[in-house]
Amino acid sequence: MASRPENVTERDLASVIQPVILGADYSAYAYVRAFREAYGARPIICASFDVKSISRTRFADYRVVEGIDEPEVLLATLREMGEELCEAGSVPFLVTCGDFYARIVSQHKAELERWFYTPVVDFAVLDLVTQKENFYRVCDEVGVAYPRTRFLDCSDPSAEADDSGFTYPLVAKPSNSAAYHYAEFEGKKKVFYVDEPAELRRIFDALKRSCYDESLIVQEYVGGGDSHMHAVYLYADEHSDVSFCVCGHVGLEDHAPGAIGNAVAMAGEKNPELEAAAARFVKRVGYHGMGTFDAKWDARSGEYKFLEMNARPGRSSWIVLLAGVNFAQVQVEDAVLGRTPERVEASADWVYVAVPRRVIERCMPAGALKDRILAAYRNGTASFALSWRGGRDSLAQRLWASVNFYHQVSKFKRYLPKGDQA
Repeated sequence: MASRPENVTERDLASVIQPVILGADYSAYAYVRAFREAYGARPIICASFDVKSISRTRFADYRVVEGIDEPEVLLATLREMGEELCEAGSVPFLVTCGDFYARIVSQHKAELERWFYTPVVDFAVLDLVTQKENFYRVCDEVGVAYPRTRFLDCSDPSAEADDSGFTYPLVAKPSNSAAYHYAEFEGKKKVFYVDEPAELRRIFDALKRSCYDESLIVQEYVGGGDSHMHAVYLYADEHSDVSFCVCGHVGLEDHAPGAIGNAVAMAGEKNPELEAAAARFVKRVGYHGMGTFDAKWDARSGEYKFLEMNARPGRSSWIVLLAGVNFAQVQVEDAVLGRTPERVEASADWVYVAVPRRVIERCMPAGALKDRILAAYRNGTASFALSWRGGRDSLAQRLWASVNFYHQVSKFKRYLPKGDQA
């Protein structure tokens, strides 16, 4: 059996590195750009279906792998690919887009590292931070605020939807997004906003009947619209010290059922309070790798409340490139060269968008953040995650990226007809 090359030098990296990207969301295209800018590399993207705005890029080898969302198929694909790449003398570098891929690779990291270098977080830590019960326990330990929370056991057929002590509306969401990936039931959403007890019971009963056997989180709703949301993207080195931290103030989120909570407009910010809280958290759990946090400003208590951590680069990782940090290069130098990343001060002078200007004009409440985002449209600095200015991607990729972008107008008319609240 072949195995990955050892003692790779920085001088050789550009000629031998072969990135492999699992998944095809916006972060996959951010990786494509990052690997090309750092090493001139052409990644292999493995996905379950054809996402045309990404598959048409001329800077990646896009492969649709039937059944790759099943662990057995994914692992078999990686074993075969690892053999081929190592026999060819390449240095395979494996990264993930999405909770499912991150979790499976992390679980099998010891085996996969025969062929691949990977920055995916070790499983003990990944499992700790992505299980919401553990996440909130660590928040308590390091003094990070979070919304009042209760866990309902979906594996217990006799369990009741206990909402005692809460007032509506509530937020309900799965505690384990990787396990939730396989659940199938009518009305499935990424996050549920619940207005009445009967609705909570319907959701809980549907989950108990599905294959999902983890917890349903019931949580107080922190008032305020999308513009109360904030995102933190960071990388922690082998000592769990933060190498870079990019903070974004969200202006608007997706409201389609399968994509609720994905930021579609965000502006860079310097936020020492959020940075310090995230740094305490990763230090406490011994985190090594890239991760993201979602937090919401609670005007009632005057504090940020942390909602979750993703143990992987987030969907909006394009913002890290906009902040002046090549996150792929940071990961490669750490995982392949064994080099401790130097602390990088990320820029906050950026605006990220995934919708046309008219969506912002109609849906965002008035205020300084909306003014800043609209100004970026006017002066041409607003950046879309599938539009690589100066990258000279193929005409087909640019066409499908444009289709994706302008489709958001009708989508927001359907799912957010009255606009967002202040």
